[in-house]
Amino acid sequence: MEQNITLLNLENVWKIYKMGEVEVPALKGITIKIKKGDFIAIIGASGSGKSTMMNLIGCLDIPSKGRILLKDRDISQLNESDLASFRGKTIGFIFQQYNLIPTMSAFQNVMLPLEFQEIDDKIASKRSLDILRFVGLEDKIDYLPTQLSGGQQQRVSIARCLATDPEIILADEPTGALDSVTGKNIIEMLYKFWQDEGKTIIMVTHDQNLAKYAHTIIELKDGKIIRTQNNQVN
Repeated sequence: MEQNITLLNLENVWKIYKMGEVEVPALKGITIKIKKGDFIAIIGASGSGKSTMMNLIGCLDIPSKGRILLKDRDISQLNESDLASFRGKTIGFIFQQYNLIPTMSAFQNVMLPLEFQEIDDKIASKRSLDILRFVGLEDKIDYLPTQLSGGQQQRVSIARCLATDPEIILADEPTGALDSVTGKNIIEMLYKFWQDEGKTIIMVTHDQNLAKYAHTIIELKDGKIIRTQNNQVN
């Protein structure tokens, strides 16, 4: 894996929420570098700061203190429109709850981010079909989300994420709503994509078995990194 290009850099990042007069720090002095080709799992108990860290890594929020550099650009210095555009071209999201549009077919859901980026219709259509074929859903392209199983819906969600060819894939509890067998299929698909395509994957999970697929595990507790472990992955 090519691991010499830093895509995301968190420098002494704090996130503090105000509850009336009280300040509650959710993250305390987080410093990490995420390089091209990394597969990182962020683990920790409920309330450890995983969701806050996910929002910051995904550039959906900005830090209270410290800096976040996405491809060497300080996200705090970008206006909302520029940040949304930059984020959309760089980061793809996979969520626990799929977040598919219920009135759209699998194909239309995958096409949507390409339409937002104003990709030519013919190119977008071919890419959407290719990606749906890649995730094994070429026979389900006209199905609505309600006509698909949970695992199939998550595969549509993965296809939608991959459609824009993001440099970073951010997966938030990607198997949390699935049974163990389907969940294993999904994580193996992500692992294969990391291994074969050299994508950078950051996964938030409470599941230690999922975390084993990553080559680096970062454990949070009370808003701080308490452990960083490098795995030998096959």
